[in-house]
Amino acid sequence: MSRTGVVVVTYNSADVIERCLDACAGMPVVVVDNASEDGTAELVRRRTGVTLIANPANRGFAAAANQGVAALGSELILLLNPDVELRGPIERLEAACTGNGAGLAGGKLLDERGEIQSGFTLRRFPTPLTLVFEVLGINRLLPYNPLNRRYRCRDLDLSRPQEADQPPGAFLMFRREVWQRLGGFDTHFHPLWFEDVDFCRRARDLGFKIQYVPEVSARHQGGHSIAKLDWGCREVYWYASLLKYASKHFRPYAYRGVSAAVVLASMLRVGVAMARLRSFRPIKVYAKVAQLAGQSLFRGRVGELEHLADRSKAVG
Repeated sequence: MSRTGVVVVTYNSADVIERCLDACAGMPVVVVDNASEDGTAELVRRRTGVTLIANPANRGFAAAANQGVAALGSELILLLNPDVELRGPIERLEAACTGNGAGLAGGKLLDERGEIQSGFTLRRFPTPLTLVFEVLGINRLLPYNPLNRRYRCRDLDLSRPQEADQPPGAFLMFRREVWQRLGGFDTHFHPLWFEDVDFCRRARDLGFKIQYVPEVSARHQGGHSIAKLDWGCREVYWYASLLKYASKHFRPYAYRGVSAAVVLASMLRVGVAMARLRSFRPIKVYAKVAQLAGQSLFRGRVGELEHLADRSKAVG
């Protein structure tokens, strides 16, 4: 039995999945397809040595990742996005993931030009103020402010192996023991965003070290599945998962501050989005976001989010 098995969660990934699978040759691979409509499942089904789990509906990233891990028997799991292509052996990643108290490890992600994806390859865990800056757009307007530089690890030498906080779920290895002790990825982060941050944060809280191994690299297209989501749903999903993370990991007063920032951000973004899209639809989209954040602000904890994705389909 191979020491490492690969899990790939797909959603309308027909244009990238074959390159990803080619780069995983020699390892057991489970592809969990979340009801793609572009022939992704058919392409995967033709591959020998690849197990396909075809979900009849989109179960979200966390639930699909859990399905894939459960279907494998390997000691180590390498979670890959379908638009990620390994560029060489992964033995150093395996060694880092199992040595000296570690339980997770991530490698170096490269863009189309072969340059490191700084700001994404490695991040620190978000603080309440980090998320306030994110939702208000301050990190986008002033990307080199000290808070954002620290959050996106722009102060680190990414050519050097080191202990890390948050390698992205696009290219993340972890021990099966870690996944079992955490009870898997939290499916409340539905359908996506922040489930990998939460997973790493909970692993760190249990005492597992997380290692960054730049000697192991992969090419990453970036934004593949996200770009295929409807704009309005994408906005609701992201804010909902952000609030869920803040609710789970911050003190009540800090979480309320993040919720208030989301309410304010919703009001600020309406006009900009209406002008850009030339539509009144952003009013409905951001009203839903503001409603969720407003309820969370007064309750002190975020409400149930697992059905939010279904409700957001009615937006607009």
